[in-house]
Amino acid sequence: MDAQTQAKFETRARIIKAMAHPTRLFIVDELSRGERCVCELTDMIGADISTVSKHLAVLKAVGIVTDDKRGLQVYYRLLCPCVMNFFSCVESVLCSCSVE
Repeated sequence: MDAQTQAKFETRARIIKAMAHPTRLFIVDELSRGERCVCELTDMIGADISTVSKHLAVLKAVGIVTDDKRGLQVYYRLLCPCVMNFFSCVESVLCSCSVE
């Protein structure tokens, strides 16, 4: 594998790793319905604001979400809504595995 191909797959792996946590999967799913402030996500998840902010930072670092500060609140939204196609693919895998 050449260096360019290696770099491409490493980048893909970073994006997949960023979503590889139940809380982050929940956040992505919730943001697919519209933007949310950190305080809303904190209430939904039942974790402290610091923990939720760290999860959001991981998703932001790979380009899945973006933020918008409004006063004292920070609102997040999906930057790449096509990530939900990945969820559909995962569901298809789950369905095909449960048939066997």
